[in-house]
Amino acid sequence: MKYEVFSGSNIEEIKKEALEKLNLNESEVIFVIDNYSKKGLLKKENYQLKVYKLTDIVVYIKEFIQELLTKMGVKINSFIDNSKDNQINLTINSDKDALLIGKEGKNLKALELVVKQHIHNLINSYPYLILNVGNYNERHELYLQNLAKKIANEVKKTRQEVIMDNMNSYERRIVHNALANIKGVTTISEGEEPNRHIIVKPNAEK
Repeated sequence: MKYEVFSGSNIEEIKKEALEKLNLNESEVIFVIDNYSKKGLLKKENYQLKVYKLTDIVVYIKEFIQELLTKMGVKINSFIDNSKDNQINLTINSDKDALLIGKEGKNLKALELVVKQHIHNLINSYPYLILNVGNYNERHELYLQNLAKKIANEVKKTRQEVIMDNMNSYERRIVHNALANIKGVTTISEGEEPNRHIIVKPNAEK
C-alpha cells in the first residue's frame, strides 16, 4: 500500500508539512508514527511519520475484499463508496448478499473485523471502517432505534436498568443517539472491545 514518509522533531509540525505537501486535510489521511528516537548529545527527539491517503486505503480494501470473496465463491457486482471524514464506508452488492450478511449480521461483522485486522497488520493502525451489504445497515439501524426506544419505555416503567447485548461502536452510537433526548433514561457504555455494551438506566427525570 502506498504511503509518504515525513520526519522531524515536532509531530504537529510534521503533520502540518505533510498535509500542505499532499494538499489534503486531516480527515483524508491516516497518520502512523513509524519510528521515534532521540539523537545527539542533547537527545533531540526525532519522529518518522507514515502518511496514508484514505483513498489509497479504500482502493486496497476493495481489492482485498474482492480477492477474499472470490475465493469463497461470491461474485461482487459493485462497490458503493460513501467514505468521508476519516470514515471508510463501503457498500457491497453481490450475488450472495444473504450469505454475506448472515444471521443477525454476524457474517458481515466478521468480514468487517477481518478487513480491519488485515489493515492493522499492514499499517499498524485500525481504520474507521463500516461495511454494508445491500441496505442491511439501514434496516439494522431502524431495528436498533426501535429496540432502544422499547427498552427505554421498559426502564421508565420498571425503574430497573437494562443491559443490552454487545455491540460495535457504530451500533452503540445509534442507540446513544436514539435515546439522547428521551426523558427518564440515560445510557452508558461499559466493557472492553469486542464485549462492549450499553446499559440503559433510569434517571431522576420521569
